[in-house]
Amino acid sequence: MATTRTTTEIPLLGRKGAPAPPVRIVHLGLGAFHRSHQAWFTAHAPDAGEWGIASFTGRRPGAAITLAAQDGLFTLVERGPDGDHFEVVGSIAEAVDGADTAHLNGLVSAASTSIVTLTVTEAVYEKHDADSPLGRLVRALAVRRAAQGGPIAVVSCDNVAGNGEVARRAVLAIAEGLDSGSGGSGLAEWIRENVRFVGTSVDRITPRTTPEDVALVAAECGYRDEAPVVAEPFANWILAGEFPAGRPRWEDAGAQFVADIEPFENRKLWLLNGAHSLLAYAGQLRGHRTVAEAIADPACREAVEAFWDEAARHLTLPELGVPAYREALIERFSNPRIAHHLAQIAADGTTKLRMRAVPVLSAEMGDGRTGVAAARMIAVWMDFVSSDGAGDFQDPLKERVLAAASLEGRERTAALAKLVSPDLAGDPTVVDRLHSLRGTLARE
Repeated sequence: MATTRTTTEIPLLGRKGAPAPPVRIVHLGLGAFHRSHQAWFTAHAPDAGEWGIASFTGRRPGAAITLAAQDGLFTLVERGPDGDHFEVVGSIAEAVDGADTAHLNGLVSAASTSIVTLTVTEAVYEKHDADSPLGRLVRALAVRRAAQGGPIAVVSCDNVAGNGEVARRAVLAIAEGLDSGSGGSGLAEWIRENVRFVGTSVDRITPRTTPEDVALVAAECGYRDEAPVVAEPFANWILAGEFPAGRPRWEDAGAQFVADIEPFENRKLWLLNGAHSLLAYAGQLRGHRTVAEAIADPACREAVEAFWDEAARHLTLPELGVPAYREALIERFSNPRIAHHLAQIAADGTTKLRMRAVPVLSAEMGDGRTGVAAARMIAVWMDFVSSDGAGDFQDPLKERVLAAASLEGRERTAALAKLVSPDLAGDPTVVDRLHSLRGTLARE
């Protein structure tokens, strides 16, 4: 009779004595997207052996503990409509608890470290907190300055409009606060002269890993990986900015370097992320759990296409290839094997809608149109946060959202609109339009 090995008898993934690449990149925000995107692109660069990443966690150390036991290695499960492809990614040389600020300071201050990349939440950029991930970065940059570590690039890899400039402003605000508290040390001025902030557009759908995914890797690969990552086959990275201390040859791994990131960033924020937000709220209201389920719903699909029509009027550069990008998005959203959960996408609505719906609505109104499709995205969010069981949602303004949602009628609409955009909420015509759209995508 054949003997079946238990999972714990399968060897744990590890380097087995092989050296990790030397650390030249520090990353803040160790999570699934970082591993499916920046770490993957770095691993695929032809000079990957020269560019190891030290990845620090955010609020909790769990991911670092798990990955450290595997020498930073993890399996990327590329999940296409027709099957799975398994790849061990080895670009993370160190996985570190974000609370280990001494190690962070040591790595950032080293002259051999050339780049700091970031995947933090949108809300982190709005809080100029010296104890936040950006605050820890600023303190580490102060140590680099003292050690004469030289210029460095900071690369924001977040879904924030103008993320490079947003990161620059936030870092300088924290540095100026530290300067004023220490009698004027000149840290902010040193950052202005020596730190380059690179803007990016990042794109790869990366759903949460499930216990079933962990078991699948063990069964298919013959080793135990406690931290695999599942992602779609598509991956896109567009960057604009300077790297004064060098960088990997990411362009040979498929990344694109451009002079002006904004048009590409808007294409992604409006078409991909905007559609995701619309599907997240409308889809859940209509009883769906995943993006694939929601996009198969004709009402959701029609709302997405209408929003894309509005957004496309303000994405005019031919090199953006908007029609082909839209077709590719439908194919990606429809992949039934990527369980991209709507509840995950629905988090932080006040922040996300400010970047995904409001710019399109404002641009449409500026051209004399109603922007009804963009307004519908905001209205369906209002329906979602006002629905039964909505108290489970995550938002930096959650208490204020719940207070506004407890109001009645047009007053509720106006109060919720103000949390997304005070400017739009100050226009009675916009509030009336939002109010008229309430309930139009509810379950039939």
